[in-house]
Order: sequence, then C-alpha cells, then structure tokens
Amino acid sequence: MKQNEGKIGIRDYMAIILLTLGSKVSDDTPTLLYKTAKNSAWISMLGIALLSLIPILFLLKVFSVHRNKNLHEINLHLFGKVMGNLISMGVLLLGFSSFVLDTSVYVDIIGSMYFTRTPTLALYILMLVVCGYGAKRGIESIGSAAWLTLFYLKATLFLALIFAFTKGNLKFIFPLWGPGTLEIAKTTGSKLSIFADFYFLGIIAPLVSSFKEFRKGTLWAFAIVVVEITAALIIFVILFDFTSIEVISYPFHETILYLSIGFLSNVESMFLPFWLVAAFIRFSFYLYLVVTLFGGIFKIKEFEYLVPVFIVIVLFLGIMPKNLTYTLPYLREMILGILSPLFFILPILMWGMAKLRGDFKREAEQSH
Repeated sequence: MKQNEGKIGIRDYMAIILLTLGSKVSDDTPTLLYKTAKNSAWISMLGIALLSLIPILFLLKVFSVHRNKNLHEINLHLFGKVMGNLISMGVLLLGFSSFVLDTSVYVDIIGSMYFTRTPTLALYILMLVVCGYGAKRGIESIGSAAWLTLFYLKATLFLALIFAFTKGNLKFIFPLWGPGTLEIAKTTGSKLSIFADFYFLGIIAPLVSSFKEFRKGTLWAFAIVVVEITAALIIFVILFDFTSIEVISYPFHETILYLSIGFLSNVESMFLPFWLVAAFIRFSFYLYLVVTLFGGIFKIKEFEYLVPVFIVIVLFLGIMPKNLTYTLPYLREMILGILSPLFFILPILMWGMAKLRGDFKREAEQSH
C-alpha cells in the first residue's frame, strides 16, 4: 500500500470527492429522494446540503487541531481506547455495509441496463477485481486516476444534462413545494447521510499535503457536488415528470438511453466508458478507506493483504439479496436512516470532547 509513501495535493483530493460523491447522480440516490419528496427532491437536496454543512464544519474544526491524526486516531484521543475503538468499529461496519450495497447497485445498473446477457456474478467479480487492484495501488494512484478521468466524465455528464434540459418541460417542476413542506423536511432529515462520505474522508486527512488544502478542497468540492446533484434532480423532473420518475430506478441512465444528440442515436456509448472508469475509481477509494480503517483498528501494518479477503466477503454478501431492483432500495434506505443522525451528531460530539479536553486552547497557545 502507498498510504505511507507520499501525500496527495488539493487537485487529486478534490477529484476523488467529485468522482465519488458526484457519481451519486447516476445511482439510485435520486430515486430515494423522489420517492418521498416527489418533484421537490431538489429542494430537499438543498436542505440536506445546508444541514450537512454543520457537521462538516465541526469536523474540520476538530481536524484543525489534530493535523497529523486520521479519524480513528482522533477517536482514540478524544474518547479513550475502549470507546474510541467501539466508535471506529461502528463506523467501519456502517461504511462497509454501504460499500457492499453501493457495489450491488452498480452491478444491477450494469447488468439490467447495458450488459443484460452477462451473468451478474461475472460482472461483480470483474468489478471487484479491478477495484481491489486500484485499492492496493494506494491513495496516490487513486487520486491521479480520478484527476485524469474527471474532465471527460464531467464533460459528458454536462453535455447529457444540457440536452436533457432542452427536451424537458419546465412546467413539470410545479407545484414547487410538491407533497408539502413536512414531507420535504422528513426527506431532508432522513437522507442527510448522502454526504456522510465527508465524515469518512477523515480517514485520509493526514494524507492530504496540508490541512489548509484539506479544508479548502473539502469545502469547494462540497459546493460543486451540491450544485451538480441539485441541477441533475431538476433536469430529471422536467424531463420525465414526477409521476414517472418516482418509479424509475436509475433516472440518469434512463435519461442517456432516452436522448439522441445529432448523429449519435445512442448517447450511452459516449458516456458509458467514462462512467465505468469512474465507478471503478469510486469503489477502489471506498475499499481503500475500509481496509485502512480496519488496519488501524486492529493494528495491522501490512493491511494490503486484506484486500483479497474483503473482496471475497463483499462478493458473498453482495450476491445474497434476491430481486436486487426491489431489495436494494429498501436496504439503502435503512442504512441511510441509521447513518443520517450519526453523521450529524458524531462531529459535534467530537468537537465537544476536544473542547472539554482543552485541545483548542492548547493549539491557540502554541500558535502564539
């Protein structure tokens, strides 16, 4: 593993965030929002972003006084050895569960919409092998690959969304408040963990070249991702109308299958290669985070050897659910429901413990 051989700069760090969180546009995340917020899913997304900013800022404040520690090391420092390990193990369990479900979602997308004749098991094995190779290469390689892919992926995404917008009907966005402010508020609270990735980014905080770049990259990437996902949610609604879109499992892929641009009757042929590469990078990064956290908790230095073991476990768990199209949304909602309050509360609790321990005061004294 290369986590100890170098650091990544703000460019690669932002590229990783923009690929991993930006890819939520193309999975079942929009469907989960439309299910309750209907055509006002984009308003819920803005509410989610505003609420998510609170734990992100608290988390950044904690990392500002522990610049050489990762998330697990800070948990041990703030909560003690026993409680710190328990919190980190809970985070590991939830993160690993999300990783399994997300990979299952992507395999379902690939198998049901593009490679319908290819066995699901073969698709899953291929994806996990590629992701395992990426994870073993380390954070520097993942960051470089994310940066090289980012422009092409975002360019094709922007092109697809612009053409979708021209074919849509703006009247479908009304009534503006959809099912009502209460449902929008419920959706906002229950889906807060859409941005929980920013909590898990604490695992690689010391691997970013400086805290200043870590903070700046986090906030800028957060702002860009919010704009991107919100715009996509609006465009999906005006293209399909909420009565149709709430029963569509993967709105983005339905969009690119629906569109034709000039002589390109199959837009997916232009987008699919970059989307697949982005998916491999995304899950390589998630696997890297899971294995790194596991190695930290159990004090395993050469934890690159754990990658094949985790791949086998993910494969076994990922192929267990039957009727993926119906089972996965239920499981995803359950995980999101558990993660949402934890994502909001844990950073605030960490800040409170750091305050009680006098970490901020000591940092201020040292700076003078």
